[in-house]
Amino acid sequence: MPHHHETRKLPYSARQMYDLVADVARYPEFLPWNSAARIRSRKPCDGGEVMEADLVISFKVFRERFGSRVTLLPEQGRILTEYIDGPFRHLKSVWTFADTPAGCEVTFDVDFEFRNAVLAAVIGIVFNEAMSRVVRAFEARARALYGAGG
Repeated sequence: MPHHHETRKLPYSARQMYDLVADVARYPEFLPWNSAARIRSRKPCDGGEVMEADLVISFKVFRERFGSRVTLLPEQGRILTEYIDGPFRHLKSVWTFADTPAGCEVTFDVDFEFRNAVLAAVIGIVFNEAMSRVVRAFEARARALYGAGG
């Protein structure tokens, strides 16, 4: 099962980066391969909110919709994503955000496995670069929204 871990130090506040990642409905505006997003539901939970969302991922000839449960925990500086339905056998990700003297540290962990062996093989070849590109897209979005230095 592919796994990716990445930590970045950025010149923005942890809250700015948290808000950017939590805004799932806007992902198609800036995330590579994300062609659509729809929020199914939002419910309060202890310390935050649980959102169910559908994302459409388009990659080469593949176009797949998947549903996920996103737990937003702003006071903890964490966003947890769990797979509900779609082309995966398994999908789980964790974002953490912590303020530092020069901005913040953002950590992203994801692991998943596709049901479709052909799609898994295609993604497997470029998996780490694809996940790094996703993280860079969030960084570029932060620059666009907050400026070069936070």
